[in-house]
Amino acid sequence: MLARAAQQLPANQNVKWALGSNLWNSFPGSHFTDILDVMHDTGFIGLRLTQYPQILTKYEITPEQMERELSKRGLHVITISFNGAADDPAQHAEILSNARNAMTFLKRFGADRLVVFSPSRGKPADAFVTMCRFYNQLGEVAGEMGFKAGLHNHLGQMVQTPEEIDRCMALTDPKLFYFSPDTAHVYLGGGDPAVILEKYKHRLMMADYKDAKRAGLTAKYIPNTYDLGDGEIDFPACHRVLRSIRFKGWLCVDLDIARSGPLVSYDRCGAYVVKTLETIYA
Repeated sequence: MLARAAQQLPANQNVKWALGSNLWNSFPGSHFTDILDVMHDTGFIGLRLTQYPQILTKYEITPEQMERELSKRGLHVITISFNGAADDPAQHAEILSNARNAMTFLKRFGADRLVVFSPSRGKPADAFVTMCRFYNQLGEVAGEMGFKAGLHNHLGQMVQTPEEIDRCMALTDPKLFYFSPDTAHVYLGGGDPAVILEKYKHRLMMADYKDAKRAGLTAKYIPNTYDLGDGEIDFPACHRVLRSIRFKGWLCVDLDIARSGPLVSYDRCGAYVVKTLETIYA
């Protein structure tokens, strides 16, 4: 505790640092306040919720209770991981309804971003175009509610490779639909995260900073993801892209695995942020 108290925490100035709740699914018996306590102790002041609205039931917490616990610690809910069968026109009306409900929930926390995951792979060739046309609709609805909606690339989903990122960006309106990349999934999908960030820096809504190594990659990618600085991704190059556009917003270190527990991993990630990244752009 004394060592953590002495450690300099992320500054959270132009770049604000967040983490994802999904990691705690690997630690059965955790309480929602356990997540918030790790955030408070390590300087990651934003939270991306996963499995909404089921997360409320999982942790037996109401939105009102969530607000109180966050407020006690000076923390924020910044977005949720949103998905749906965007490739299936029969489900579009329901997805838009779910998106409105999700954004209404997020508004109470002051959030204005909706991170959108694409459907699973293995769909007919025309499904990609259907998905992208729908994302323009989703982006329009988000804009009407004061939000930005943006693509989150991910292994095993329709937007996995750099070429698929390019295609989705080309088929969506930059005024309606934005980009929320995951560096680990860009890298494990065969891309260079800094190059992708540079290419779409003017559509950048937020991003996941997550480290990775390619060796031994299988469909079960989680062992290939790491704490910041332990993998092969050139985060200084990524951060120089953010500096070039004077980025002001959230970066989410949404770890898939914490080999020595969440507190140790986020302590280490925070130290990397302070020592390596904030010297480039804070």
